[in-house]
Amino acid sequence: MALQLGFQGLRGVSFLVPKKWFRITWICQRKRAISRSVLCGLMLFSLGLVSLFTGQIAADLEWSQIRGRWETKRITDAVVVARILNATLVVPQLDHHSFWKDDSEFENIFDIDWFISSLSKDVTIVKRIPDKIMRSMEKPPYTMRPPRKSTPEYYLDQVLPILLRRRAVQLTKFDYRLTNNLDDELQKLRCRVNYHALKFTEPIQLLGQKLVKRMRTMSSRYIAIHLRFEPDMLAFSGCYYGGGEKERHELREIRKRWTTLPDLSAEEEQSRGKCPLTPHEVGLMLRALGFVNKTYIYVASGEIYGGEETLQPLKDLFPNFYTKEMLAREDLKPFLPFSSQLAAIDYIICDESDVFATNNNGNMAKILAGHRRYIGYKRTIRPNAKKLTSLFKVRNQMAWKVFSRKVKLAQRGFMGEPDEMRPGRGDFHEFPSSCICQNPDLIEIGGTLVKPQPTETI
Repeated sequence: MALQLGFQGLRGVSFLVPKKWFRITWICQRKRAISRSVLCGLMLFSLGLVSLFTGQIAADLEWSQIRGRWETKRITDAVVVARILNATLVVPQLDHHSFWKDDSEFENIFDIDWFISSLSKDVTIVKRIPDKIMRSMEKPPYTMRPPRKSTPEYYLDQVLPILLRRRAVQLTKFDYRLTNNLDDELQKLRCRVNYHALKFTEPIQLLGQKLVKRMRTMSSRYIAIHLRFEPDMLAFSGCYYGGGEKERHELREIRKRWTTLPDLSAEEEQSRGKCPLTPHEVGLMLRALGFVNKTYIYVASGEIYGGEETLQPLKDLFPNFYTKEMLAREDLKPFLPFSSQLAAIDYIICDESDVFATNNNGNMAKILAGHRRYIGYKRTIRPNAKKLTSLFKVRNQMAWKVFSRKVKLAQRGFMGEPDEMRPGRGDFHEFPSSCICQNPDLIEIGGTLVKPQPTETI
């Protein structure tokens, strides 16, 4: 059975973790019973209902500035669906007509041969559908859109019969089309895709590591910030930042590109903590948390709304301010026409940072946070925007020490502590608990992992 996924506008990325981490992560997991989905697939295979290249699934994954440019979750979930259906995955195709106007193909971003070979024991992947299969297809792929957060049972009950009958099924809008909660075996497959199979091409890897070295040459430690304050993000959020009618008009025009977006109240979205912080507010948060003026920061971002005027307050708070454009200079020229490859370079530098601060809990931030937990824990700070926004409004009415103390209180549970989320809770890509061995020296009391107190002997 062949599974083709055409990923329009996909921006997914992940690193290979060193083999020693692979051993630590996987060997200490106990073997689990075969999941229902895998068992059903094996039964179907044994009955002769499923065989290699009997069907094809094409998933049409659009590039979406709505959710950012990082859609590793879509690739990961596509591989898992292929495993559930016992299908063969055809390497994704990227959309060249999206908002980002990027001509990159999958192999321009990821090491395609590694992607195929590293997952060979889990899912069969091919670069394209064999001509023999294409010629034997009487009709084009059947198109369907699975509901959001569909379970493995849905794919077995609803998609597989059509796949067997039509030999080709196209799954459209394949974002969030697989449930977050799966059995441990399938969750571990998600980790193998995210953290092992998706490896950047050599040119991207080399430049990314070169820029990391340039940051390390200036300072042994640095913070990376994913600002996510581009015009499209602000327009999608429905938020307002005090720029008058000019801002309202500009963001309203951008927002028209999405015909299905509901009308939002900027005030309500801000009170709910759904609005990205301004670069100035991000800087204030970090300074209040104790990061000093001389801290080196790397800012990962596209076009900032408001340009240099918007960025200047952050630069005043942290003069040692760097971007990939400042670090790479002429080395960046070959990548400039390709926004997805530029984003991949940002990903590498953020992942290597000592502290990663995100301004929007989107897909790139979640994948980065998950990977940083997976490789052994590196701090990721998420702003508690709901509480911080109210603090920023009254900041000038209190002393700095009081403001700093209140920010630290607001950020409890948002500082990327290893145990800030109970296993099985939260987005799996951000908290990959099934792939991380628990410390045997910790026990859970009231939902919190703590060290047990020694028993008193008599």
